[in-house]
Amino acid sequence: MSRIGLFYGSDEGNTEAVALRIQARLGEDRVDVHDIADVTQLEIADYERLMFGIPTWDFGQIQSDWEEFWEDVEEIDFSGKTVALFGLGDQFGYGDYFLDAMGMLHDVIVARGGAIVGHWSTEGYEFEASKAEIPGEGKFVGLAIDEDQQEEMTAGRLNRWCRQIAEEFGLEGGADGVGQLDD
Repeated sequence: MSRIGLFYGSDEGNTEAVALRIQARLGEDRVDVHDIADVTQLEIADYERLMFGIPTWDFGQIQSDWEEFWEDVEEIDFSGKTVALFGLGDQFGYGDYFLDAMGMLHDVIVARGGAIVGHWSTEGYEFEASKAEIPGEGKFVGLAIDEDQQEEMTAGRLNRWCRQIAEEFGLEGGADGVGQLDD
């Protein structure tokens, strides 16, 4: 079974913590976790199934490590790759830019031939605008996490999304092989 490459960028540790929580649910034997600050295009190219974690900073800005790697991402051929996204943002403090970085990353991956899975309902969130929202569908392009305003909801969201991802990635054992955690 091929492994999943999970790549994240994190300044304050929230996105890294969520990445490790996803790995715990899906299984360390299935998921390799990498800090985007320490990787190359070739390391991403090694995986057929990918997960990317990206926080949105301030007024719709890309996290610093992702920003430094952005030109590399724009050169990767994602053809034949299945990609799931998760984004972190503050829906109340920055409600006009909620998860914009995840939306921008989505657009690059799709333009480079990647297939996106893991869409997530916008229900339960309060925001004004988001580049990560799929117009007219009531969904985000990936899992939405708000550790600033809805931290108490993160564990349940991760449990549900990881079960969804197991099915969409076609993991052996499917959702039954995914651990439910209350961390």
